[in-house]
Amino acid sequence: MPQPSSPGPPRTRFCTAPDGARIAWEALGTGPPIVKSANWMSHLEVERRSPLSRHWLDLLSGGRTLIRFDGRGYGMSDRRPPTLTFEAMVSDLEAVADAAELERFPIVAFCHGGPIAIAYAARHPERVAALVLCGTYLEGRARRDASPREAAERELLLRLIEIGWGQDNPAYRQVFATTAVPSATAEVFTAFCEIQRASASPQEAVALTHLFWGIDVRDEAARVRCPTLVLHATADGVVPFEQGRQLAAVIERARLVSLDSRNHDLLADEPAWPVFCREVEAFLAEHAAAPSADVMRRLDQLSVRERAVLDGIARGLDNHEIAKRLFLSEKTIRNHVTRIFDKLDFASRGRAIVWARDAGLGRDGRAPG
Repeated sequence: MPQPSSPGPPRTRFCTAPDGARIAWEALGTGPPIVKSANWMSHLEVERRSPLSRHWLDLLSGGRTLIRFDGRGYGMSDRRPPTLTFEAMVSDLEAVADAAELERFPIVAFCHGGPIAIAYAARHPERVAALVLCGTYLEGRARRDASPREAAERELLLRLIEIGWGQDNPAYRQVFATTAVPSATAEVFTAFCEIQRASASPQEAVALTHLFWGIDVRDEAARVRCPTLVLHATADGVVPFEQGRQLAAVIERARLVSLDSRNHDLLADEPAWPVFCREVEAFLAEHAAAPSADVMRRLDQLSVRERAVLDGIARGLDNHEIAKRLFLSEKTIRNHVTRIFDKLDFASRGRAIVWARDAGLGRDGRAPG
């Protein structure tokens, strides 16, 4: 499988979505691929140097090739695409994954990028190895609260976007930046406003906000089967913590990690950030090394019993322990081991352990295939 790489400085590339929209994407770092679903607000070039996002990019591209992109309607992608719908945004992720020649990969998603990643994972289970969802939701703001008071607040916020989007004015910044990053320094507040200005015009921001408020991926989330890590700040002022809790309850194999923070966008110097890093790194180490098509073909040579024996080998068990585990005799296990080594061309038990663990065996949860 071709592995995307970025040996030199990151280079913005463009691919074409099915409806003709031009989508800007790039690859950062080297190693196994991970895709970051496009989240609003973003601008590929501005984010590379921003104190609001540098630590995120360093984390996700460390030992990996991070594939990220600006969604349609903002950043460096088409600002006036042929269509501006949620379905079209899911097709943007599909187009980027195809352009990067990815076969199977984990997806990390923040805020509005979460529903896009969830829908993609539900529709392409064969390609998504794992999901990392941070500060995101099942239902957009207009879907989860239809009360008159909430409707009035949304209309007021849209009016503020029309007037004050991207302005470095304390009156407007108090509404936008301090809601997303209330613990930020003046430098980060300024960076927040810079990304606002670069990502979209006020008119484009209003259209995108309308779109995201109407999203509902409850049905898609119920169909997701890949390992999923949900992380959410307990005092998030943009997406309530309850949305993270609901998300973890709906996705079958999800685990919820609560983060002690008021910031929707975690900052590099807050206590919740190292917690986030540890959880994400551990999760990706366990689940992101997805078996390739060649590995799956080789596993398919094994019978169900032989695969169970290989799983025991991957766990470091000897023949006696595997026999007890599977309620078989040691002689039967020895015969299975011999056939496994012949089929997969293993010269030693140590080689079998390494290969089987790389294939996803010997871990908690269901074995691949």
